[in-house]
Amino acid sequence: MKESRIHPREDQVAELTRGQVLPLAPLPETHLTFIAEILTRAWNDLSVHRSPILGEADEIEVNTLVETRLNALLDEDVRWSQLVSVVARGKETMSYDGRHLEKQPDLSIYLTNRSPSFPLVVECKLIDAPSRKRIDLYCKDGLMRFVRGEYAWAVREAFMLAYVRDGSTISSCLAPFLAHSKARQPDAYLTQSLPNPIVGSRMQLARSSHGRGFRYVDPGSVPPGEIEIWHLWVAATN
Repeated sequence: MKESRIHPREDQVAELTRGQVLPLAPLPETHLTFIAEILTRAWNDLSVHRSPILGEADEIEVNTLVETRLNALLDEDVRWSQLVSVVARGKETMSYDGRHLEKQPDLSIYLTNRSPSFPLVVECKLIDAPSRKRIDLYCKDGLMRFVRGEYAWAVREAFMLAYVRDGSTISSCLAPFLAHSKARQPDAYLTQSLPNPIVGSRMQLARSSHGRGFRYVDPGSVPPGEIEIWHLWVAATN
């Protein structure tokens, strides 16, 4: 009988994390804020030249444009190129225990001061109620992947990027949804803090924190602790 493909692979995880102390040290808030600014700049640039695609195309096509523009900015912004080496779309990665070797976050930002094995993950989702792309899918098919240890399990932060086509906002849509879930037991998203706007930012940018119930496969490791999710929502309309 063939062994199931869905099983822990401790050797794979051990090799990936060799020499690392998990979870990795958190990134500075200034770096994360700057990354949000560059994501917004890339979006604004695309909005000028590619507005029909941003307002009508599916998520994969929009992600491809965002990836292309972010990499082009490496030649245009010195600070961006000092912080980031490359941005990749759909780069395969493994889950926390190696059960899944082909997880594919939407965007992976490879930082110059961090091992290429642990990029900053950006999970992207459309928000468009008329097309049934609602906040429940943003959380169930996006946020949940960080809580379960499918994405960004070795680090302490990640991004979610929402392409908003129906006028929804973080305060009117995401925050109430997570508050409702938090009030129920058990809370599927293990929300520790609801989305708080980033002070001084002109972007629709907030961060929430969430528990992670899994344990690293190395018995000597400390628990992964909470993950901080930075939510950046941009308007995607023609």
